[in-house]
Amino acid sequence: MPLAPAAPASLVDQAIDGMRALLASGEWDLGHRIPPEPVLASSLGVSRNTVREAVKALAHVGVLEVRRGDGTYVAATTEVQALMRRQCDRVDLTHLLEVRHAIEVRAASLAAERRTDADLAELDAIALRREEAIERRDRTAFVDADVDLHVAVVAAAHNPLLLEIYGGLVETLRASIDQPEGDDVFAEVFAAEHDAVRTAIRGGDPVAAAAASAELLDHVAG
Repeated sequence: MPLAPAAPASLVDQAIDGMRALLASGEWDLGHRIPPEPVLASSLGVSRNTVREAVKALAHVGVLEVRRGDGTYVAATTEVQALMRRQCDRVDLTHLLEVRHAIEVRAASLAAERRTDADLAELDAIALRREEAIERRDRTAFVDADVDLHVAVVAAAHNPLLLEIYGGLVETLRASIDQPEGDDVFAEVFAAEHDAVRTAIRGGDPVAAAAASAELLDHVAG
């Protein structure tokens, strides 16, 4: 018996797909304030009511955050990241470190096998930013570079699903690095451990990369 043809996507679904494309392209990044309804309706080729329903749908799953009287902001770039962020809010630091260990150690191993010259250049550039931030004792720049370095290692594994899942941990990771103002964020920067991960990835040694990543996370856990 022949299958019935699939029903055409609704206008709301089309609008949601258009917004997902903007998120995937990076045009709408985390924390980005999305355009107002009239602008979105015009750019997506749908009515304002359709845009409103699409925004509601993405807000319901945690991708967008509607702030009354202020606007609508990107809370997560995918539904998977939104789910991971909600879960991270419910767990303690020990559980987060266990999940990081499961992802980052495997990602480091894969990165050693799959990294490109562009990946290595990105890792080196971020590591330099991190070192310069430490020298300047620039807290914000250090936290940004530290998070970016971990994300870059996972990105170098070239597994898009792994990267998407890890992306859901980023804000919780950032908060764990950016300790309260009373603590010295520069007390333990684990420079040698981070360098060991990069060196193993550059050398194409998956076993050494996994071991270096595990050692780094063990030191972070204390």
